[in-house]
Formats: sequence, C-alpha cells, structure tokens
Amino acid sequence: MRNLAIVAHVDHGKTTLVDTLLRYTGAHKFEEGEVTIMDSNPLEKERGITIFSKNASFNYKGVQCNIVDTPGHADFGSEVERILEMVDGVLLLVDAVDGPMPQTKFVLKKSLELHLKPILVINKIDRPNARPNEVANMTFDLFCELKASDEQLDFPIVYASGREGYATLDLDEPSDTIKPLLDTILHRVLPPIANPDLPFQMLVTMLDHNSYFGRTAIGRIFHGAIRVGDPVALVKRDGTVTKNKVTKIMKYKGLTPVDVNEAMAGDIIMITGIEGVSIGETLACIDDPKALPAVKIDEPTISMDFSHNTSPFAGKDGGVFLTSRHIREYLEHEAMVNVGIKVEEVDGGERFKVSGRGELHLEILIETMRRKGYELEVSRPQVILKKIGDQVLEPVEVVVVEVDEKYQGAGMQALGERKAEMNRVQERISINNEGKRHYVPELS
Repeated sequence: MRNLAIVAHVDHGKTTLVDTLLRYTGAHKFEEGEVTIMDSNPLEKERGITIFSKNASFNYKGVQCNIVDTPGHADFGSEVERILEMVDGVLLLVDAVDGPMPQTKFVLKKSLELHLKPILVINKIDRPNARPNEVANMTFDLFCELKASDEQLDFPIVYASGREGYATLDLDEPSDTIKPLLDTILHRVLPPIANPDLPFQMLVTMLDHNSYFGRTAIGRIFHGAIRVGDPVALVKRDGTVTKNKVTKIMKYKGLTPVDVNEAMAGDIIMITGIEGVSIGETLACIDDPKALPAVKIDEPTISMDFSHNTSPFAGKDGGVFLTSRHIREYLEHEAMVNVGIKVEEVDGGERFKVSGRGELHLEILIETMRRKGYELEVSRPQVILKKIGDQVLEPVEVVVVEVDEKYQGAGMQALGERKAEMNRVQERISINNEGKRHYVPELS
C-alpha cells in the first residue's frame, strides 16, 4: 500500500495528472470526451480549479495506491494541511514554464515540516516555452531555502505531461506512457508505518454528511484494526471520551467508496456511526482511548458579516431559505466540515461574522449558498488584525505579477500603494502566436 497526496500551485496540472493515473491503471472507466473527473463540483468545473480535496485509489503491480487530489489556491490551504497528515509521500507538481510559485512554497513547506519526502514532477513539458532543467534547479533552490534535510534533498525528478499522458526520468529518453511516474511512486513513497497489533487509533481529517447515514468520518488508521459493529471511543479535543459503535466502513475503489467488513493500519477509510465527531479528533480503542496529535491549521485572515436579506425584493428571486435561522444552520454545518472557516454570532444571532483564508474562500462559500437557495446580505471583506503584546500584526501574502514591459511602472505603483515590498524583478522570454520573442517582466 502507498498513501500519497498531489500538491502544487493552482493550475499546474494536479487534477489532470490524477485523471491520467486513474485512466492508465483502469481505476475509472472514462467516457468519450470526459476530462478532469476529479473536479466533480459544478463550481470546480466552471472555474477550472480544485476547491475540495478528493480521495481516489488505483492498483498498480499489486500495490494499492491511495491518492488525494488537493486544492492549489492558497485560500484553500486548510484542505492541504489536513490531507498531509494522513499520507506518507507527496507528488510536488511544478509547471515547466512558470516554475515554483507562491503556493508551491506553501505546500512544500508543510510537506517538509511533516518529514515527508516529495517526488518532484516537472509537469507540462509539452508547452512551447517549457524550461524543465531550469525549473528543476529553481525548485532545488526552494528546497534549500526551506531548510530541507539531506534526505529530503535527494528527491527524484520526473518530467511529465499530464494532459498528453506520458512521463520520463530523462528528457533525452522520450516516453509515451505514464509508467515511469508510477514506478517512481512504488520505489520512493514509503509504505505506511503502522502496527496492526497495537490498539486502534485513527485521526479524523475530513468529514462528509449523508442524510441516511449521518456524519461520516474520513481519515487514516495509524494503528490497529477495526470491524463493522466494533465499539469505538471518540477522543475529543478537550479530552472528553464518548462511546460509539461502527455501523459502516468504506474504502475507495477508484473514485467510488465501497463497503468492507474490516480495515487495517495504514488504510484510508470512511466510518459512519460516530456521533458528534469533528475534524482533528481521534477514534481510538474503547479499552485504551489515547488521542493522536491534533491537526495544526493556519488561522483565517479575512472576515465578512453575513445576514438575512432585508431588501424589498427578499424572496422574490427564487430564494428558499430566507431567515437568520436557515443561515445559522448552514454556516454551523460548513464550519464543522471546513476547518478553515470560523463563524461567530453578532447582534444576538441576527448577523454572523464569518472568517476565512481569503476572498476566494469566502466567495466560493457565498456562491454555494446562493445556488442552494439561500438569500443573504454580506459586508465588504475586512482584514483580520492580530495583537501580540504591544504589536498589531496583519497577514502578508507573496504575490507574483506578470505584466507587459510598457505596464511595468504602473504595476510597481499599484503594488506600492498596497504597502508591497519588491524583492525580485525578473524578465522572461515569451513567444507570441506569430513566433516573435519579447520579454515579460515578472514582479515579485
């Protein structure tokens, strides 16, 4: 068995590569014209980005590989932080043209902190301006900047095109199959370090909800084994312990959860029957309920006020859920399954202060609620300030802007007005449709 996550900056090709792996191993039967099967949410298909982490599995040379596709946008970083807790290796994707970007640094930093050994995949080598060797050197410099250990610096490099479905370990040896990447996964990702003879322990890293089965806990079994019908202890964050009974166990086969009677240490599974379970809590042996270390999640940076629609047109545009009670119920459920969001009541429950990781994070939440029939009013986003001692701190982001040469001055001025500090100006060659070469300044 191998448990691994695929991480990268937004739009560097994670989801397309996972689709290619599932297609090659026969884990999913693709219909003609079907693409990015992992982006199943309508918003993901419309925007072309991954918003929610998703589990899948495939079998290669008799080894079951559990792979998790993660978002690439910094606003959904809490998804990445949770997922890395339940895997033993990561595929770090870097675009062969763009090179390492801000979110590349974020996901790599989190991986190195958890002592995971990444496999570097230089993706999109079929693009016209691809510079795979230069990008590999830039990524090595990023590893050094993040103080990777000697063992972590000894990472394999795979050159691939997820869209075209091939990978190679040597650019001088072309390939027409993704097999070299799969072989690298088997050789370089460690099997789960887990002991099935120890008392049962499982860290809950994701939650799902089904109207029939109720709350579903998703996570990795660190030790022991579990069977349907077994009693199990839920160790909550405050140390309290409640007793439950496992009613259903599911594993992923391809993209589909399938029922199983038992699961062993190292498996990534779904369990139902656990009342009141939350992300970061531990399911443990009823006779020896010990908690695993909780998942550390970065704090929100932006907040908005939500309230019910008070305009004269309330309820006249197809809205179904119009009251504060409806909004409260939805936000409480969202905060339960999405640890990157915090919800606080304001004005006695008439308004709700919703904090998230960024504007896109909250925008996706608002759009999802709108499509489900909720009508609401929202305030403009406010940056969350944090006071430590006598200092008032505000969140900072790393921004990379690509502009044409004639707009370079305007770009610098716009960044300067937002208290930006310029730390790098780099010129990149770009080739237009007519084959003409020109330089594009990159401000960082």
